Amino acid sequence: MRRSEFDRAVADEFGARGGSLMTDLVLTSVGGRTSADALAAGVDPRDVWLALCEETDVPAERRYGVGRLDPRRR
Repeated sequence: MRRSEFDRAVADEFGARGGSLMTDLVLTSVGGRTSADALAAGVDPRDVWLALCEETDVPAERRYGVGRLDPRRR
């Protein structure tokens, strides 16, 4: 997962509250950091996304493959 995909996934799943979740919610599975701090420390965006999903009880079917843009049509 690229950082841009992570950002889209957060926006799609959490909407307006995504920003505050990124800076306020501490995620134990990424070293007791917020999402923003974990990303700044170099933690893989996929690991941060899954930790955020786990902490906020996002259903498994909405955790994988999100954030990707639809393929362009030719």
